[in-house]
Amino acid sequence: MRAAPTILHLDMDAFFAAAEQAAKPSLRGKPVVVGGLGPRGVVATASYEARVFGVHSAMPMGQARRLVPNAAYLVPRFAFYRTISEQVMELLGRLSPLVEPLSLDEAFVDLEAGGVADDSDSAREAGERLRRDILATTGLTGSVGLAGSKMLAKIASEEAKPDGLVLIEPGTERELLGPKSVRILPGVGPATGEHLRRAGMTTVSDLAEAGEDELVRLLGRAHGASLYRMAQGYDDRPVVAERDAKSVSVEDTFDVDLHDRVRIRTEVERLAERCVGRLRASGHSGRTIVLKVRRFDFSTLTRSETLRGPTDDPVVVREAAGRLLEGVDTTGGVRLLGVGVSGLADYTQEDLFAQAAEPSAGVEVEAPEPAAPEPEEPAERRWSPGHDVRHAVYGAGWVQGSGVGRVTVRFEEPGSAPGRVRTFLVDDPDLVAGEPLPLVGGGDDEAAVA
Repeated sequence: MRAAPTILHLDMDAFFAAAEQAAKPSLRGKPVVVGGLGPRGVVATASYEARVFGVHSAMPMGQARRLVPNAAYLVPRFAFYRTISEQVMELLGRLSPLVEPLSLDEAFVDLEAGGVADDSDSAREAGERLRRDILATTGLTGSVGLAGSKMLAKIASEEAKPDGLVLIEPGTERELLGPKSVRILPGVGPATGEHLRRAGMTTVSDLAEAGEDELVRLLGRAHGASLYRMAQGYDDRPVVAERDAKSVSVEDTFDVDLHDRVRIRTEVERLAERCVGRLRASGHSGRTIVLKVRRFDFSTLTRSETLRGPTDDPVVVREAAGRLLEGVDTTGGVRLLGVGVSGLADYTQEDLFAQAAEPSAGVEVEAPEPAAPEPEEPAERRWSPGHDVRHAVYGAGWVQGSGVGRVTVRFEEPGSAPGRVRTFLVDDPDLVAGEPLPLVGGGDDEAAVA
């Protein structure tokens, strides 16, 4: 614990949904839900206008639609969010060399290490300046918590939401934590919370009064002792600038169970290609290829193969994932597939193709024939709600919806007034996929046509 509140926690407000509202003027002030739109999709982020109806992250999308049928439901645009995140992380890096990102929209910062704060006044000034800089740079808001520990800084940022700043003065931790629910503490999820409730402990002060021995008896040595310390307000974890990734993976849940073995193999190969794309983007290679299969009955199987050295070759990963699939029974159907790479390294061993073709002694694998070139575009293009498009006449816009051979587009830009809606055939040659426009400055040179 520090004597000054020089640990900062930033959490962007409803990040994905807020970015979509900023990019789409017609959605500002309206309920927006971002996530998977299929029957098995879940909510990634909901705007505050949707949250008042009870929509929250990780909720099944079908339930969200029942709660707010008139909300805008959009698929995520992760490349767009990542660009904004990079701008925010650059601003954090100006405050301190010790920045610990937790996700695209959340990070800890050690202000003391950056020499920008050594007491409450200077910490508050740094936090307020950060909020102003984020708004000016991205057009979005973030909430800031300041405290003498990471745990309390994160609690403070949650108290500050939306678009606020809360500073917890050292020495006031126990008074602040006491009346709050045990669920506010890290590591206390629904199951642990219910276990504690049955033992008569619902607030943080209940934990402190119970004592360490009682918590150890209930939860075990490690968890009980840790929880008792947190209930006292103690947390001495440092801000760690580099959080080494342990694995890179991608997965898809299918609206309808897959039964065709060829289709399943095709999906695994597609996921392998995506996984390698993420692996290369992170600057890593990896030794262990992992296949995840969730079957029709929700049973989940995981298979892995460790190579002789690290690789980021898509052929190697694709072939290894295919071999792993051969050992999995998909009878009855598959509802989810995933491909991952672990055992990460920051270099690549170049001679692994032979290993991919010869996984084990005594097993012959034919070298794959060169694949025929794929068509540049399917016969009917797929237009996902929320994605950017450009029309030769009307300029930049975004997809509101599609079906029955038609796609509906609203033509507007981040700095414009709400735009007009027009409908086209899905294969209209004048309509193409577009790139996200900047939320602040640098807007499109071509004005949208109303």
